[in-house]
Amino acid sequence: MNNKQKIYDKLMEIVREENVKVDEMLKNHLYTKLGGTADFFITPTTYQEVQNVVRFSNEENVPFMLLGNGSNLIIKDGGIRGIVINLKHLDDISTDGHTLVAQSGARIIDASRHALQKYLSGLEFACGIPGTVGGALYMNAGAYGGEIKDVLDYAYVVDKEGNLVKRLASELDLDYRTSNIPDNGDIVLEATFTLKPGKYEDIKAVMDDLTYKRESKQPLEYPSCGSVFKRPPGYFAGKLIQDSDLQGTNFGGAEVSTKHAGFIVNKDNATTSDYISLIEHVQKTVKEKFGVTLEREVRIIGEDPEK
Repeated sequence: MNNKQKIYDKLMEIVREENVKVDEMLKNHLYTKLGGTADFFITPTTYQEVQNVVRFSNEENVPFMLLGNGSNLIIKDGGIRGIVINLKHLDDISTDGHTLVAQSGARIIDASRHALQKYLSGLEFACGIPGTVGGALYMNAGAYGGEIKDVLDYAYVVDKEGNLVKRLASELDLDYRTSNIPDNGDIVLEATFTLKPGKYEDIKAVMDDLTYKRESKQPLEYPSCGSVFKRPPGYFAGKLIQDSDLQGTNFGGAEVSTKHAGFIVNKDNATTSDYISLIEHVQKTVKEKFGVTLEREVRIIGEDPEK
């Protein structure tokens, strides 16, 4: 019996058979529609299953990574070795008074909509963010002046030893598009937000306005990874790219959006290599023209394809 079979058999003991896939195409789970295969792709249905997978990974020295909604991520064409964990089945959202609790696999958009239905204000900014709740905490997601850190109270995570731990928001070092969650090796399982009571029509009006701004300005008609670069201090990344005459520039099937310069779209069957080359070209051009270093907001992970 080879090692891959042994890992598969063990994962089948931890999660149900239908929730374990081998050599899964990751492009089917990413907004960019890019990326190679995962050796193992699993979708746990309980917190205990997540803990057991982490403990198994530690015991057998099998690498693992967490994949959320795939909205701010680029995976290389060589794919991911080891285990990819997706928490799409952990998607419950509930409220109690002014508190909203959302599991990691729920979309942050759905958490925003749930808050609306309960006349709770504070998550309006998230009504157009395509990622999961877990991903939103991972990068302190934000838009239109709001951020996760503004409303997060605490989270339950699985730490790198497989323990279930409560982390206060103040312990997560939430800052502009960053947190200490990746450095700690934590897996977010659920988040608790403290919101404020409001009027349905007022909350909805804000969400409708933000949705209109997003749909009218962003290239949602093409696959993309969302906003590629962080906002440089004193500048706007999209404006710098636009003023560098880079809109419409393409490498292979990847193109700097003509609708919003801060986005790179998969316009014609791009590869991850196309995307990365174009990102580097944009960074180099803006640096040469304006002396500003564009830092990526999107994560790039995985292995290069075999040559």
